Amino acid sequence: MNRYQNLFARLRDRNEGALIPFLMLGDPNAEQSFERICAVVEAGADALELGIPYSDPVADGPTIVAAANRALAAGVTPPLALALVARVRAKYPSLPIGLLVYANLVYGAGVEHFFAEARTAGVDSLLIPDVPLRESALIREAGAKHGIENVFILPPNASAETQAEVARLSQGYVYLLSRAGVTGSETAAQMPLEHLIAGLTTQQSAPAILGFGISTPDQVRGALAAGAAGVIVGSALVSRQRGVAAEQVPATLAQYVTELKQATRR
Repeated sequence: MNRYQNLFARLRDRNEGALIPFLMLGDPNAEQSFERICAVVEAGADALELGIPYSDPVADGPTIVAAANRALAAGVTPPLALALVARVRAKYPSLPIGLLVYANLVYGAGVEHFFAEARTAGVDSLLIPDVPLRESALIREAGAKHGIENVFILPPNASAETQAEVARLSQGYVYLLSRAGVTGSETAAQMPLEHLIAGLTTQQSAPAILGFGISTPDQVRGALAAGAAGVIVGSALVSRQRGVAAEQVPATLAQYVTELKQATRR
């Protein structure tokens, strides 16, 4: 079994959902980013979704855009971001690590080259939100060649055909959107989504992980009650850094992750 399969099997045995924090690599600089990533892992994160900073992030709301801009201002490039991933991988060898990266960064570097570098860094999965399913053949081929799972997004208004395709093609997990729009705890998740999760289960898809607008323990419990295998928490986590002295940020993030992780225990 790969790292995701091991994780979900272990959590099923414990009757727990997965808590997957999202953080932007290099925010606000490489060293503090590494410290903050380690803090959320030590606090109970079951896996990580990490973003590579990009200047035109079409799927992200203002909080994540600001995080990307801080990282870019600190000079964080895709190679530096992958070097950070390699440091995290070296410290946590069994932790599933997913990347969220925009298509221009993958295609600009060369699809084969990017996947090879990501694999070397220790990446388990890639989510490229601006590559539609119908144009995903090249990245699926690269993923298969380099042993990286391709994760696809299922929006709440997906047609039956799209749902079937996402269920068939998404590996590692399915990123299920709680609502349309961009990321951000500024707009709360809209649940329940039992019908979508039931459909994915019927089609024997990878586990459904709910994201977009998840920020409270009650929302975590609601997602799991609806049948999700876990949640991704991004903007709410990143926003916890606001107004906090830099040396206190790791502890602040850790406390929040601990509270959310507790809510995944059923």
